[in-house]
Amino acid sequence: VSEFRIHHDVNELLGLLNVRGGDGAEVYIDLLQKNRTPYVTTTVSAHSAKVKMAEHSKTPEDFLRKYDELKSKNAHNLDPLVYLLSKFTEDKKSRSEMSANAASSTATSYCIPATSGKMSMQELEELRKKLGNVTASSNAPQSSEVIRKMLRDRHNKKNPTQPNPVFPNWVYDRPALIGNFITSPTPVGDPVVAVGTMPLAAQEQALVEDLLYVLIGVDGRDVTAQPVLGRQSRSFIVDPSLDMSIKELVNRILPVASCYSTITRFTEEKSSFEYGQVNHALTAAIRTLMKEYLILVTQLEHLHRQGTLSLQKLWFYIQPTMRTMEILASIATSVDKGECMGGSTLSLLHDRTFNYTGDSQAQELCLYLTKAASVPYYEILEKWIYRGIIKDPYSEFMVEEQELQKEKIQEDYNDKYWDQRYTIVQHRIPSFLKKMADKILNTAFLTIHTVSVSFIENVCVTV
Repeated sequence: VSEFRIHHDVNELLGLLNVRGGDGAEVYIDLLQKNRTPYVTTTVSAHSAKVKMAEHSKTPEDFLRKYDELKSKNAHNLDPLVYLLSKFTEDKKSRSEMSANAASSTATSYCIPATSGKMSMQELEELRKKLGNVTASSNAPQSSEVIRKMLRDRHNKKNPTQPNPVFPNWVYDRPALIGNFITSPTPVGDPVVAVGTMPLAAQEQALVEDLLYVLIGVDGRDVTAQPVLGRQSRSFIVDPSLDMSIKELVNRILPVASCYSTITRFTEEKSSFEYGQVNHALTAAIRTLMKEYLILVTQLEHLHRQGTLSLQKLWFYIQPTMRTMEILASIATSVDKGECMGGSTLSLLHDRTFNYTGDSQAQELCLYLTKAASVPYYEILEKWIYRGIIKDPYSEFMVEEQELQKEKIQEDYNDKYWDQRYTIVQHRIPSFLKKMADKILNTAFLTIHTVSVSFIENVCVTV
């Protein structure tokens, strides 16, 4: 980051925070220049900054909840921003200026007259309606159908000659096509005998069979799945008449079934054409891992048919898989919440791989997913660097090509023309390529220029 950019960003931030005058800007500019290293916002410094901000907040629980929400959505530059704001909290002068300007800025943003008099009931009602409309519009979740339609329309607009393939409606209207708990509002039928009235050995065998069904997305007799609203995790209802010791073991195993439901829902949704090639490659890699999980459940079922699988053995055999399923479900939830595509998906996977340093199993799993998901991205990158061509039908690549009028090519065929035609989209840059983004853009410029010159020379020789 250049010195001019640091000056500009700090002044912009102070302006947004309504901190005027004084030497506050110069102090923070010097602070950023002295600490301009890649190790300023490590996990340790970001955690301490988060704790410091929570201590100075009037509602620390709300702050931590919002931080976790933004972190799960893979918000860009979240930790550096929290680190910088924590430095603001240490400066009493800047903090007092921000507190003094808070009331006036809030009144201006909501068009509230900054007077000491009381508001009339009519003004209060209008303000309540405005705030209600803003809250409703910001909190209204978009359905998956709306998101799919938006992505499909964007692709068709960018590629009118090659419209996006569309799955038929029965793919989405028939839930039985995927193994993800077909829940019904009313139970199919009550069991003939309550499981709680059976002997403990019979209860255990009945629950083992139920769990083998639940682990692959099918409701059991005494363990049933609850409907899922939005992006929530799957929850289950266990027969309350069960023995407490058996119910405890069942509740330990059920998180694996919840993770399986989350992963299955993610792979089915993100396999649609609209979500891009990177997400397609990621879901393909996850499906490969899920095949190993289904093989494990099949082996457990074989033991159950032989009469050698108890509930304790099931809990023992399923434990090594729990960690893998939790990581896959966590990645699926983060990609889904952040609506990640292309470079943002790769950034999330890279950050997860880095955060699991010290946990070799988790890091190896995330590294496998990152390698698999980055294959289509690197194919686009290779064509851009070596041939100067952008083949990016789903708007995933870091470089975006703008269509310019052909009549102005002779007039604008200069540096300004190239800057306008090819631009870098920041949120599509994978975090492990941020330092190379400008070099990637300039290298492709040289490639395009070389190809253009050689083409013109061949035409001249031919003529």
